[in-house]
Amino acid sequence: MTQGTSAQATIGDSEFDRDTAVTLREPGVYDAELSAGWTIINAVNGGYLLAVLGRALGEALPHSDPFTISAHYLTASQPGPAVIRTETIRSGRTLSTGQASLFQYDEEGREVERIRAIASYGDLDALPDDVRTTAAQPTIPPVDQCFGPQDAPTPIKGSTAITDRLWLKLDPATLGWALGAPSGKGEMRSWFGLADGRDADPLSLLLAVDALPPTAFELGIQGWVPTVELTVHIRCRPAPGPLRVAISTRNLAGGFLEEDAEIWDSADRLVAQSRQLARTPLGR
Repeated sequence: MTQGTSAQATIGDSEFDRDTAVTLREPGVYDAELSAGWTIINAVNGGYLLAVLGRALGEALPHSDPFTISAHYLTASQPGPAVIRTETIRSGRTLSTGQASLFQYDEEGREVERIRAIASYGDLDALPDDVRTTAAQPTIPPVDQCFGPQDAPTPIKGSTAITDRLWLKLDPATLGWALGAPSGKGEMRSWFGLADGRDADPLSLLLAVDALPPTAFELGIQGWVPTVELTVHIRCRPAPGPLRVAISTRNLAGGFLEEDAEIWDSADRLVAQSRQLARTPLGR
């Protein structure tokens, strides 16, 4: 992967790891600091927030790898302190299930719940090798024929801090919105990595499913597209190297749309899938 860095960060020692870190306050309760570095259009990215919750659950549960996690986004998160309260629901030999809620404080110092998630964790390395699939890898042009945020003719209004932390090379076929000519297809495809060269792991896949520009852009809709609910399935531990992310929307109705994402690793394996429900900007 060519990301323009002279020294590659490693898993456990990167900006992503530092910014998703949690500190045990008491059994089942963790403190976190939501970084402003993962904001886009005045909002903390939903995939980054899910990774913070995912890290807390990995600390709280007897298994460390997320297999499936579903989160409901209740109120908008802000950069700054947060507390995560976890509960172990069931602990089995191969799977453990728990829930977590992320809280922040309002101006009066009262806790406000931002996100609530339920997840099952296990050991990805213990899964059998048998794979039977009809899923097809996304067709994305070579990296040198794709474009990143730095190539955009005009910047997106609002914060784009997260783009400085990502390595994105988007398929030109999904970039009509950037030229004022959206395709109307509701598709987004890109090569993906972290800007500091850190390889992907199950936790960073929770970020990756929600890190591309919204498919709503290719539907001709601009502005913040907040996540209402996001479910992610992690299928296997990703191999080192760049990921390929493909996201599609088939239905926009009543001001809501779905985004279905697939992530493929450098070994041509489907490593993660997700579906989210998002709300489109009012009056668009």
